[in-house]
Amino acid sequence: MTGLDSPATANATTTATALGKEALREERRASPPRPRATLAVTSAATAVTLMTYTAPMVTLPDTATALHTSLSAQAWLLNGTPLGLAALLLVAGSLADDHGRRRVFLAGTLALGLTTVLGAFSTSTWQFTLARIAQGAASAALLASSLGLIVHAFPSPRGRLHATGVWGAFVSGGIAVGPLVSGALPNWRIGYGILGAAALVVTALGARALSESRAPRPGRPDVAGALAFGLALVALVAALTLGRDGWLRPSVGLLLAAAVLLVGVFVAVERRTATPMIDLSLLRHPPFLASSAGGLFTGLAVIGLFSFLPALLQQTLHLSPMATAWLFLLWSGLSFAVALLARHLAGRLSPRTQLALGFALHAAGVLTMLGAIGSGSWVRLLPGLLVGGVGSGLLNAALPLVAVESVPAQRAAMGSGAQQTFRYIGSCAGVALTIAIATSAASPARGANLAMLVSVGLAAAGALTVAAARGR
Repeated sequence: MTGLDSPATANATTTATALGKEALREERRASPPRPRATLAVTSAATAVTLMTYTAPMVTLPDTATALHTSLSAQAWLLNGTPLGLAALLLVAGSLADDHGRRRVFLAGTLALGLTTVLGAFSTSTWQFTLARIAQGAASAALLASSLGLIVHAFPSPRGRLHATGVWGAFVSGGIAVGPLVSGALPNWRIGYGILGAAALVVTALGARALSESRAPRPGRPDVAGALAFGLALVALVAALTLGRDGWLRPSVGLLLAAAVLLVGVFVAVERRTATPMIDLSLLRHPPFLASSAGGLFTGLAVIGLFSFLPALLQQTLHLSPMATAWLFLLWSGLSFAVALLARHLAGRLSPRTQLALGFALHAAGVLTMLGAIGSGSWVRLLPGLLVGGVGSGLLNAALPLVAVESVPAQRAAMGSGAQQTFRYIGSCAGVALTIAIATSAASPARGANLAMLVSVGLAAAGALTVAAARGR
């Protein structure tokens, strides 16, 4: 220290430097959003997330063989990602609103890239399942924060309608492209490496393009609520998976009882904490009920069936992974196109009407596919895939808009996280239930028909629930 540098001067300099850094951080936080760049980055990240989610759909037989996975345990290979998603979407939405949506989005995208690459090196069922659960947790951060970023970048109703429609279309686009990428490659491990690299590229783009936003109130992560909720979901999925070997077994009953008990613990925690993951009073709000029911029954009826149907077709009709991917592109590609165009229906059909119509079209499409497995011909599936694709597109277009409209604008990430939590709860339960039903019947054809009828019934229940919530 020179003679001119007194301790007071040094302290003032240090304080000024700290204030300058804080001012710079505040300036970055307050920087105006770039709507087009925000929509492009969040949509691209969402597409990569859904590609990672759907990649095992057509490679499940090869992955199960490589990892020596039993038939009953294959549900875990599919359910790892939705399990992580459902367990952490609510807490991720709260973190994004309270501590910065850009920060949570970038952390989630980076983690998705790293965990997807790690999944490519798995050598056992439990390693792959853990990697997929970690991918789901990273995807939760990405998906919950992305709609919050969009709401901040598009404050007007018209702009928000356009942006959520595009975002929903990229959900369908990711579902369409994921099986194609994994089916086109000679090895499923290479596919995970490519998808992981794509997530890392999006992270770099997001760091340059996105501006920070958050809710006006501070908050803390609801760790106790997240733990109770996650354990309840694990117990439910385990019960549905073990149900294939006998629904009246004591272990199944104990797991179901544990799931109910843990849900009760979660509700008690949420009522007592100052910053809950989800405001339980919203469950008395009809728009939020419609949003939650739409997400839940989309997972149960649509994702549950179509996650396992490709593997079932490969096992029964002996289609290759690539042929299966092209066949299902009729469903997922049409879903993408319809979701992209559905915003033009806003003046004629409300989002909740679109949800009810989407469930009805899914049910109609699946009904036409009854008997296709037994006939031995994939051609029998074509009408149902086309009709179901239209229904899925309407669902994917309406769900994000209903989610952000069902809660106050400053809690958009929480609203998105809540709806998607219900969606992936439904997905976990739907996949486990579909596999249990399809593989426990006397023949694959009979099992497929039973699983399809259950999907139809669940879609009808979804349509009725959404319509009832709208009418209240």
